[in-house]
Amino acid sequence: MPRPNERRDTPVPDHAVAWLRELGAQEVAHPGGTLLAHLERVRELLASWGARPAVQRAGLCHAFYGTDGFPTALLPLDRRAELAAVIGAEAEEIVYVYAACDRAASYPTLAGEEPAFRDRFTGRVHSPAVQLRRDLAELSAANELDLARIDPAFREAYGSELLALFTRWRGLLGEPARRECRAVLGG
Repeated sequence: MPRPNERRDTPVPDHAVAWLRELGAQEVAHPGGTLLAHLERVRELLASWGARPAVQRAGLCHAFYGTDGFPTALLPLDRRAELAAVIGAEAEEIVYVYAACDRAASYPTLAGEEPAFRDRFTGRVHSPAVQLRRDLAELSAANELDLARIDPAFREAYGSELLALFTRWRGLLGEPARRECRAVLGG
């Protein structure tokens, strides 16, 4: 059931999954199988945490424009309106922010009082609203936790660093996400 501020006519994830298939996401290699499998697992993890529907849809589509850690893009940025038409404008904004995040520059200040988010596409530095930072943090955690769950080498190499990051972000992450971070990454 949609939340009060969510439009009832926002497309459901099935439309997005069909489009992901049309764009070949099931053929793109990704840790744990294919990009499509990863995207679906991220959405499911966000749903298990009780994430808002817009965040879940963003989780399903978070790699549409590529990311700082995964350069393969399914769509160029000049087609943002098409993704917004499928998943809703709020979810598309979360996808864009996730894709645009210069992690090295943005992650250290994301939970601070004066975050400096650097857009890797434009170079612009700004301070996103708290809700958008929470959405970005939860999506980032779900993405990394999916990788850590399915790839022991990834978990071994990055687990302690990720646990430290997500611990610093505890004010941005909901309790279910914090609990999952501890369960998957230790601590």
